[in-house]
Amino acid sequence: MSAAATSKPVGRRVTITPQEALQRTIEHREIFHDEMIELMRQIMRGEVSPLMTAAIMTGLRVKKETVGEITGAARVMRELSAKVDLPPHEHFVDIVGTGGDGASSFNISTASMFVAAAAGARIAKHGGRSVSSKSGSADVLEALGAVIDLQPAQVAQCMEETGIGFMFAPNHHPAMKVVAPVRKEMGVRTLFNILGPLTNPAGAPNILMGVFHPDLVGIQVRVLQQLGARHALVVWGRDGMDEISLGAATLVGELRDGEVHEYEVEPEDFGLAMASSRNLRVENAVESRAMLIEALEGQRGVPHDIVCLNAGAALYAANVVESIAAGIELARKTIASGAARAKMDAFVAATRRLAEAR
Repeated sequence: MSAAATSKPVGRRVTITPQEALQRTIEHREIFHDEMIELMRQIMRGEVSPLMTAAIMTGLRVKKETVGEITGAARVMRELSAKVDLPPHEHFVDIVGTGGDGASSFNISTASMFVAAAAGARIAKHGGRSVSSKSGSADVLEALGAVIDLQPAQVAQCMEETGIGFMFAPNHHPAMKVVAPVRKEMGVRTLFNILGPLTNPAGAPNILMGVFHPDLVGIQVRVLQQLGARHALVVWGRDGMDEISLGAATLVGELRDGEVHEYEVEPEDFGLAMASSRNLRVENAVESRAMLIEALEGQRGVPHDIVCLNAGAALYAANVVESIAAGIELARKTIASGAARAKMDAFVAATRRLAEAR
């Protein structure tokens, strides 16, 4: 990992050809931050052939992407996104994961979104359909009856009314159409899997992010630091989950007040029992919907506990509370009061009404 994000002034014009970039990756040398910005602009404008794009993505994956490379690429993705204009709010947070953990669990981050919003956070959630799991955030929201493909102005209105705005990734990243065929044909994780959670179109300053590999904990939290995030938690469960896990210790990279700290947490730290992620597995969006509702309605069990745990962390990331433990306690009370289920119903109703008004 490198601090290459600060290697050159961002505003300066830097030229790098795709061939030069590929040669760098073959030699396990870094593409510097500003060079990565120029390279990504070329790729996203369709100026780089599919073959060369695939070769560069493969080279980056093999040598391992650096903080500077990821930061530069994320800046371009943000630059090209269709923004959602939201007024500043101290409790804005995104709850998102890279996916690809292979756990096939129900949509924990989506359930946590409803709890955190009902407890005082403002959720600007950025997500899409399933790629490697059984049910993506967009899939389960559709199963709940929500309309997922609202336009940016409607997302902003939904946020104003309910405290939740869901940004369906394909609507906000039209430039991704250029690389979609390449990604589909490659069929493996690339830089683009890492970029998704970093490119929230509403610019949420706080984030709870799950990642699919332990190395990404330290890398992504430092990328978020370079991108100007305010409070971030990047997590990976030692059982492989891209959530804070009940089945094992969880690695955490925390950015707060400009400083990064890395540590581990365990369920017992918060008075929660260890439980295998097998208890959270689903086969499709319908099963995910059922487990999500079960958790929001307060039925005791593993789904309820892991939602309280992750919603608590989201409330901490959003600066609603001063610790994960305090967030878990607030999440429990919010679910028990019925407010979390009511928030879900209000969000679904708002998306449907806004869609009908188009």
